Amino acid sequence: MLHRVRQEADWDLVVVGGGATGLGTAVDAAARGYRTLLLEQWDFAKGTSSRSTKLVHGGVRYLQQGNVSLVMESLKERGILRKNAPHLVHDLPFVVPSYDWWSTPFYGIGMRVYDVLAGRYGFGGSRTLNKEETVEALPTIETKGLRGGVRYHDGQFDDARLAINLATTAAEQGACLLNYAQVSGLEKEDGIIVSGVRFQDRESGETFRVQAKVVINATGAWSDGLRRLDEPKAPQMIRPSQGVHLVLDRSFLPGESAIMVPQTKDGRVLFAIPWHDSVVVGTTDTPIHEIPFEPRARPEEIDFILDHAQAYLAKGPKRTDVKSVFAGIRPLVSAGDGSTASISRDHTLHVGDSGLVTIAGGKWTTYRKMAEDVVDHATVIGGLPALACGTEKLAIHGARAPSSGRLWYYGSDEDSVRELMAQGHGARVHEALALTEAEVIFAVRREMARTVEDVLARRSRALLFDAKASKEAAPAVGRVMAIELGRDQSWVDEQVLRYGAIADLHSL
Repeated sequence: MLHRVRQEADWDLVVVGGGATGLGTAVDAAARGYRTLLLEQWDFAKGTSSRSTKLVHGGVRYLQQGNVSLVMESLKERGILRKNAPHLVHDLPFVVPSYDWWSTPFYGIGMRVYDVLAGRYGFGGSRTLNKEETVEALPTIETKGLRGGVRYHDGQFDDARLAINLATTAAEQGACLLNYAQVSGLEKEDGIIVSGVRFQDRESGETFRVQAKVVINATGAWSDGLRRLDEPKAPQMIRPSQGVHLVLDRSFLPGESAIMVPQTKDGRVLFAIPWHDSVVVGTTDTPIHEIPFEPRARPEEIDFILDHAQAYLAKGPKRTDVKSVFAGIRPLVSAGDGSTASISRDHTLHVGDSGLVTIAGGKWTTYRKMAEDVVDHATVIGGLPALACGTEKLAIHGARAPSSGRLWYYGSDEDSVRELMAQGHGARVHEALALTEAEVIFAVRREMARTVEDVLARRSRALLFDAKASKEAAPAVGRVMAIELGRDQSWVDEQVLRYGAIADLHSL
């Protein structure tokens, strides 16, 4: 990719930001035939896009808020994504437990409306459950005062794995993508119209200047930073909030269904979700003013989630039960006063006087539609020929029916990983983790992993499964990577030190 950038200085579109929106935009633009370059200052999906609740959903809460159009769009996109990435997106039954006499009929009606809106994109019909059926679906649910529940269906996925597969899809469609490429400035024609970017390869320090018909700002929570490189006095667009999740052992929710609590005291929906061999519980909605690259859960956020989990689970989790904690920053678009929980999750397009196109807001479920919208507008701004979007029927890299083995989330790449294991790289990097040396090698050779964190946090999800074990595995991962990347022991030592600091942020 670096060699290609050295050879090609002119692009149709330069996309800044390698999260869900930026990667989706690169896929869309490249699939239409535009010369596309994507630049990400850290790793793909390092920010918000690897820290979601792991759901591809229509948004039950948006229905409660009366935003029917967003619900319908989300439900359609949910269906498209399951079709295009069947190895990563699957149906997950949810149960809303009822402890009040009115809850079951109230939420039962709401879920039937949800089913109707989903139409042919539905994942399964909802139904009312009595107490015994609710306990059968949720064996560890608190039974004191339980009256029954409502079951409905939504989608689940692995966010970081989908991001990596989108990056590969974009490359297969002809896009050039670089992680660890930090944009430092904007090029301007006559000092007015944005005509390209300046960026630096963070590994080597090499600097580049590239020209583009249009530049797209898809940096999520950091959108205002790039906008102010264009216009120093640009008003704030992003109103960030932090969402925290706790990861527990699977024994806290051993069934195949998730729990959805439709209303907490801060207006959020709370989920407890079986994910891989773990349980993810969250989330919070805390307004923040600073936007760190490594957000940290606050003690009161952790207590809030534990308190709610203890109220709904017979086996109430304690701090010592938490295997990992992760925080993500929502790039909400400012809407004046009011709580961040009430801000719409619709996306927003903004075109500056210079022609810089910013896409902000939205959510993982609607990434494809967001990308379609921003490319449609960007091509007009850049004076590019109008070409039709084709991503609605474009299979994402890895797409195939999921296997029953542990490596199901690799999709069609599973065979390549197993081949590496058969070549003598099947050893696990830590006794408490399933991750093998073969997967580390594959991440470097085929998925552009450049650091120990890339492998343990995003190419695999070891950091989320067990933060402590992943920290202990870092030296073994570093040694395997060093051989692949031609690094020395000092690089391994530095990587282990850096990753240890990150793992500590995810551990209680």
